[in-house]
Amino acid sequence: MATQLLLGGIVYSAAVPDATAMAVTDGMVVWVGTDDVGRALHPDAEVIDLNGLFVTPGFVDSHVHLTSTGLALDGLTLNEATSRTHCLQLVAEAVAADAAAGHDEGELLWGLGWDDSTWEGAGPEDGRFPTTSELDAVVGARPVYLARVDEHSAVASTALRRLVPELADAAGYHPEEPLVAEAHHLVRGAARQLVTAAQRERAQRRALDVAAAHGVVAVHENGGPDISGLEDFLAIAELDHPVEIRRYWGQPVTDEEHAAELLSITRADALGGDLFIDGAIGSHTAWLTEPYTDDPHTSGISYLDADTIRAHLRACTLAGIQAGFHVIGDAATGAVVEALTDLADELGTPAIARCAHRLEHAEMVTAAQAEVLSRCGVIASMQPLFDAEWGGPGDLYETRLGPDRAATLNDFAMLAKTGVALSFSSDAPVTPIDPWATIRAAVHHHRKTNAISPRGAFAATTRGGWRAGGVNDGLTGTLTPGAPASYALWEADEFVVAGSHEKVQRWSTDPRSRVPALPDVSPGAALPRCVRTVHRGRVLYDRDAT
Repeated sequence: MATQLLLGGIVYSAAVPDATAMAVTDGMVVWVGTDDVGRALHPDAEVIDLNGLFVTPGFVDSHVHLTSTGLALDGLTLNEATSRTHCLQLVAEAVAADAAAGHDEGELLWGLGWDDSTWEGAGPEDGRFPTTSELDAVVGARPVYLARVDEHSAVASTALRRLVPELADAAGYHPEEPLVAEAHHLVRGAARQLVTAAQRERAQRRALDVAAAHGVVAVHENGGPDISGLEDFLAIAELDHPVEIRRYWGQPVTDEEHAAELLSITRADALGGDLFIDGAIGSHTAWLTEPYTDDPHTSGISYLDADTIRAHLRACTLAGIQAGFHVIGDAATGAVVEALTDLADELGTPAIARCAHRLEHAEMVTAAQAEVLSRCGVIASMQPLFDAEWGGPGDLYETRLGPDRAATLNDFAMLAKTGVALSFSSDAPVTPIDPWATIRAAVHHHRKTNAISPRGAFAATTRGGWRAGGVNDGLTGTLTPGAPASYALWEADEFVVAGSHEKVQRWSTDPRSRVPALPDVSPGAALPRCVRTVHRGRVLYDRDAT
């Protein structure tokens, strides 16, 4: 058995907080300690000089959409648009560039990332979304799909809309405004059909390559009939890429037999992910108990009724299959908690907890609801970068919900204190695949009382991701003897042992606690730069080889 001995670095290991070396044999960590002891114990090992690099467990991004992420990385992104006029200008530039490159006029232009909640401009109309007519004036007869940053609404050109004959009869349809609900799902499906198999594969590989370059060794693809389609989902199953992929299919089932049949058809690992109970706050489609502050005529959208939610959870629990839902609004959270409470009385919490069911996003959760989630072993798959993007004073959350409700969003501290297991992710392409930026956002939440410690955030992006994927052996996601050799090497600047705020800077920050330090993730500090990513002994990314 060949052994590699990594020497001269800083190894993040709770087992040996002052470790500088690590030995790996056949894709497994077999020893962690100091250089001198490592040389003595492994005299015949292949020596890798770390030259001071920081070694961490590989990250897991537990909520991604690979195809749309890849399309965004190499296509039209509108995140930097500052107004309606600027957004349309970026679209016009993309159309002109495609024409110069000889692209066919009937070829789909897929764009995403526009966020009208941040827009300002010289004209009175610059703070609103583009209309269909305004888009048509720029793109002509070309099919164009422009998803809002949250991907729960989209502006679509007339040429694309015409591909869906039943569109005008669908819920959420408007001839000029962005499409939501069923109308959005229909037009997104039509846009997907215009993406070729070759384009799709390139996009998926591009997304996974970027993940590996950020120290990510595994991702969880969240697919479903309305978000990616079965063809896309099955293509990911066939994709030969060294980044590990766990696949979630979001479609409700009625009983155990239905659950088993759907798993077989989709070849999914679990039946959850983006199984929509509601939409998103930015698109006014998150399901709320009280109306939106900036649009008191709506409380959002509910896609699943109470009976469907309960039936899906019950069927998956009885079949021993991990289930889950997309929930953002407080009414959506309440519907799941009601179903869990009912099933706990019928089946018992141990039966539910053994399945490690998931809630994706879980942005609006009360302490009482968190207690139910904790008792039932439900995992909260959350995105700290949502708060970084939209949680500040006067930003999207306050605009849509008002300051009181906005202050309760993404309360990582409360959930962790209540015992809810956390798994942090990007929801790429909504926010970038960037684990260290995710950790920074969790530690420096806009509301200090909602933040968690760097160690807690780091665990939620490593061990938490594996736990969310059904691996809870106490080893995977760590650098401990017996763990898979899934790790990343980083250039890192300053190291600190610090909490998110003064209330957690007690024993854990005392040198006697022997808590391993982490890189400084304070705002303005340089985040670590990935040098190499290795999964189970296989190199996924090597900066010096690219």
